[in-house]
Amino acid sequence: MFHNHSKKSAFLCKMNNTLIENTVKFVQEELKNAEGGHDWFHIERVWKNAKLIAKSEDVEIEVIELAALLHDIADSKFNDGDEKIGPKKALNFLIDQDADYRIIDHVLSVIENVSFKGGKEARTFNSPELDVVQDADRLDALGAIGIARTFNYGGFKNRAIYNPEIKADLNMTKEEYKSSTAPSVNHFYEKLLLLKDTMNTTTGKKIAENRHQFMEQYLEQFHSEWNGLN
Repeated sequence: MFHNHSKKSAFLCKMNNTLIENTVKFVQEELKNAEGGHDWFHIERVWKNAKLIAKSEDVEIEVIELAALLHDIADSKFNDGDEKIGPKKALNFLIDQDADYRIIDHVLSVIENVSFKGGKEARTFNSPELDVVQDADRLDALGAIGIARTFNYGGFKNRAIYNPEIKADLNMTKEEYKSSTAPSVNHFYEKLLLLKDTMNTTTGKKIAENRHQFMEQYLEQFHSEWNGLN
């Protein structure tokens, strides 16, 4: 009996590993020409962050890995604002892989609720797995990487680096946030510096605190240099 149980566990583990490996290959292929802040390396960092945070949480690791890997498979920013194309592409892939339907349903719920969307959207779904993946994704918008991604995306969209006459808008609706063309530095105040207080997990909060402080120091230096103070 025990021997059969062990064989079954080993078989399931191998199946899960194959699914993760296939997902990695799928995402790498899909995002090979993606903008630098939303490419495979972004996904890989979020995946690593999620696995790190998951070690301290009581969660289903397969859901977390799949959701982290597929969360930006078709980001709405690069698909005319269509928020359904990403979950749809993830769904089709997981069905093709014969993934368990309970797993698929949970992964899609995480993907559909993970993004910032202006910070004022109430969650329509809650799970510890969403908490982990959301924290992992938000950590990649903080610290040195967050700064690099902000200016990379700003350059990609041909935005100004900074314009003192265009003030940060902290009261944007979701649609205004999505269509904003403000200078890149405004993004720090409209999103990045707000993320620390939105973290869900103990590990996520601890890492976010450190990265938040780094960004504050950077902005202090940026404004000093802009104003010719040093």
